[in-house]
Amino acid sequence: MAFAPPQRLVRALGETAPDGDDWLEKLPEAAQQAVALRELTVERVQVPGGRSSLVVLVRRADGTPAVLKLAPPRFRPEAERAALAHWDGLGAVQLLEPFAGEGVLLLERLHPDVSVRSLPEAKALLEAAGTLRRLWVEPPAGHAFETVAERTGRQAQAMRATASERAEVGPLVAAAMAAREELLAAPPEERLLHGTFRQSKVLAGERTPWLAVGPDPVVGECAFDLARLVRDRVEDLIASPSGASITRRRVKRLAESLDVDQERLRGWTLFRAVESGVRALRVGRAQDAELLLEFAGWL
Repeated sequence: MAFAPPQRLVRALGETAPDGDDWLEKLPEAAQQAVALRELTVERVQVPGGRSSLVVLVRRADGTPAVLKLAPPRFRPEAERAALAHWDGLGAVQLLEPFAGEGVLLLERLHPDVSVRSLPEAKALLEAAGTLRRLWVEPPAGHAFETVAERTGRQAQAMRATASERAEVGPLVAAAMAAREELLAAPPEERLLHGTFRQSKVLAGERTPWLAVGPDPVVGECAFDLARLVRDRVEDLIASPSGASITRRRVKRLAESLDVDQERLRGWTLFRAVESGVRALRVGRAQDAELLLEFAGWL
């Protein structure tokens, strides 16, 4: 079959590599080779799919349903493989083959169209937080995962560059930088984190009700991971006349339920919201940028 990438993926790759690369051109052949090597039967490409990989629903030679995932190197698929192998199915989708495959992962099939985001908001946050807690384990000895300090350092450079060109974001960027410096001065723990956790990253499964997918793993403190969950459904928060107070209550509730310091959670939520908003601004997603930066202003 033809492995045409979904338009959502094409647009996202254009944002992260505006000058283009040859991964999309090579994708159909790479997918065909991955399918043939594993003797898979293809059912369909998942649409709309994600923003960093091609996801194909397949069946193994014995008829077992599975997912074939192909991602370009800049999205660190080998780090994802290492994290999934370390979690070994605890709280996360199961890796079905341990060997490296140059950006190709064969994964347990979950229910791709059913995430905790389909639940009422309060229930969704509860289930998502419970899933996230299971992922926070000691990283493997001698790991090569990026640290929170390293990742946010790269992000901070890009934020400063944008702020130098867009004065209107200067105050928020300055606040985010100050929060980062204070948080990194005394990091309280070192855990393996999902890195990009949100409600849509938690899918319904068979062996357990909910499992996380699509990590961009990083090692650092739990508050950094939880910070992304705080702003889930940000469009609904912005639309609510009490959005700011709801956000503050959410920070308090999530911090207490997962035994995370509330002020550290607030600080990382600020940094991550500003970083995402500035990045959206940089690639021309003005509406997303406006929502995220307004949200950050509440913190």
